[in-house]
Amino acid sequence: KLFFTDYGNAAKVERCDMDGMNRTWIVDSKIEQPTALALDLINKYVYWVDIYLDSVEVVDYQGRKRHTIIKGRQIRHLCGLAVFENYLYTVNSDNLSILRINRYNGTDVQALASLDNAKEIRVYQKRTQTAVRSHACEEDPYGMPGGCSHICLLSSSYKARTCRCRTGFILGSDGRSCK
Repeated sequence: KLFFTDYGNAAKVERCDMDGMNRTWIVDSKIEQPTALALDLINKYVYWVDIYLDSVEVVDYQGRKRHTIIKGRQIRHLCGLAVFENYLYTVNSDNLSILRINRYNGTDVQALASLDNAKEIRVYQKRTQTAVRSHACEEDPYGMPGGCSHICLLSSSYKARTCRCRTGFILGSDGRSCK
């Protein structure tokens, strides 16, 4: 799945398949400017920062179990969001500090460090990487991902895929080759 935020005409948090199909709103009320987003892949939770409401909130992948982690002036101007173990990590764009927020109670907020011009944050740790299983976009014997001549996108499951073409090409009738 692909998760993303949008604060155009109607602010929302959405999800879709990697090929763009099955687009679903998972949060579309009491939300103004969702910017940063992070996933808890193990427990299947979506966290986001709303910079207009000065809040960090969470829902499950279906948009249920919504609650506010932290709200208020203390977390103004956040950008970037990452989740690891019991904490959320984010960047305060006002003073360029990295903040650590307890994701279960929201009361334990600590400034860890300051960085020049930081706008995003990522956690790279072996435990945050999911195990790779075989999938529909693996290279075929001819070196083509999922048998697609240009781009292979996972679809509704890791066993299904959709082929797409680079700009200027159209997908052939076989659904795999680009012309």
